[in-house]
Amino acid sequence: MITPPEQLDPADRVVYDLVAAASVSGKERPAAEVLVRHARALGLDAEIDEAGNALAHSGPRDARIHIILLGHIDTVPGHIPVRVEDGILHGRGSVDAKGPLAAMLVAASRTHLPSDVRVTVAGAVGEETPGSPGARHLVNQYRPDACIIGEPSGWDSVTLAYKGRLLATAVAERSNAHSAGPDASACDELFAWWSAVQRTLGAFNTGRDRAFDQIQSTVRQTTSNDDGLTQHAVLAAGFRLPPGVEPHDLARQLAELAPPTVTLSFTGHETATVSDRNDPVARALSAGIRAESARPRPKLKTGTADFNVVAPHWRCPIAAYGPGDSTLDHTPIEHLDLGEYQRSIRVLVRAIASLADELCGATSTVVSAV
Repeated sequence: MITPPEQLDPADRVVYDLVAAASVSGKERPAAEVLVRHARALGLDAEIDEAGNALAHSGPRDARIHIILLGHIDTVPGHIPVRVEDGILHGRGSVDAKGPLAAMLVAASRTHLPSDVRVTVAGAVGEETPGSPGARHLVNQYRPDACIIGEPSGWDSVTLAYKGRLLATAVAERSNAHSAGPDASACDELFAWWSAVQRTLGAFNTGRDRAFDQIQSTVRQTTSNDDGLTQHAVLAAGFRLPPGVEPHDLARQLAELAPPTVTLSFTGHETATVSDRNDPVARALSAGIRAESARPRPKLKTGTADFNVVAPHWRCPIAAYGPGDSTLDHTPIEHLDLGEYQRSIRVLVRAIASLADELCGATSTVVSAV
């Protein structure tokens, strides 16, 4: 049965409205305005900053302790009709990552904080792009005491790590020749390079059983053409990097494998980032999950997130959390169980309260966890 939006629970309406506001990377303003509108209705101060990030705040500006709940408001392309059917919200961004962002916003409004604690909920722009401009802007604006990254972990799991990333574009160009001749084509040159890359990565990955510990590689796009005089071929690839593999080092190795006819360029350099199970944020989230009668599960993600961008700069307690099944990210069937979303809000309310206690020694209380 389909539930009209006007009949939704207030918390469910927040995530519904966010998902209904299309916000492909670079076009996030309408969704940012929706977040600000709901934040103000929930009693939070809210604004859109110079980078386009949607911000909502609880607590005084001059508070001694600052906790940031950092999600992202942009999505990948692909329209999925937005609807709530049998308690399931369907729509692009419902899992990645407007569900986690909405859960953090509602939770922030439901926690009564000590007078010397401030919580900021940030819906960052551009997370789905290699540059992550929203998070990089926030890195220079704040120095929080703790951070929760809003990404789908599943309501009963806490994400402690994300792999690094490197994006490569290989271009081969050579004079045209008859296909019956002895010379390799531009495409042959590219695929020879890619075969050498696979052999090198295969050697590195030998004996490393977990995907998190391996260098993963994917061909993202290939194109080729010729004008009768010159052949031109392009291969775009992505690499996911485990701890200990720096993107600049891998780029140098990949370039060494390329023949003179192949030119390489690189973007999206991110280093793998790992937090600890005893991190205060991880402990607070785990305690919130236990309060909902579940056993918390730690996760190591093979993807990359704004976690990688902010953690090396802020150097504060950090972990990622949010409702949703991350295997649905970017798929045509992306959807979020609203029951799971509601449980994640309760987990976050308790986590924010206990984290505030630990950071400042004060006693924070839950206004509402339902």
